[in-house]
Amino acid sequence: MRVHLGSDHAGLELKDHLTTWLVDHDYEVVDHGPFVYDALDDYPCFCLRAAEGVAADRADGLESMGVVIGGSGNGEQIAANKVEGIRCALAWSEETAVLAREHNDANVVSVGGRMHPVEEMTRFIELFLTTPFSGDERHARRIGQLTTYDETGELPPLPESALRGTVPDSSPDRPDA
Repeated sequence: MRVHLGSDHAGLELKDHLTTWLVDHDYEVVDHGPFVYDALDDYPCFCLRAAEGVAADRADGLESMGVVIGGSGNGEQIAANKVEGIRCALAWSEETAVLAREHNDANVVSVGGRMHPVEEMTRFIELFLTTPFSGDERHARRIGQLTTYDETGELPPLPESALRGTVPDSSPDRPDA
């Protein structure tokens, strides 16, 4: 699998560590930078390129994922999600890394280089890269709604409960409960 990397100065150390870790684990790495520490660099120029690399690979039928890294991972996630066809999730725990793949079929993960030790973040990325999408109908349906919105700008229909303004039967807030 090909893995595209992008970061900013706050993620440079983790990105460099990941490059070696990924190669050691038989991944093909495409490093979009930065390559030197510059406290004034801007994450969009690197993270957008990493996300575009993933999108282009996938459009060509290649197995490809991405990792974007910053101080918190928030801005990097936002940048990656600007690229058509990218679903980038912010992982801050093992569970969020797994759920990003199982439930959201994310193809890029964002992590905060200042939020966790390198070993912990490496584990998040390992779990992200090795966890498959569950394919459950409800998750596929939700991803489909997002894809339709991206393509058409059409909002998904509201559920019946929202149209009627009723409280679902399982709610402890029901007046007759």
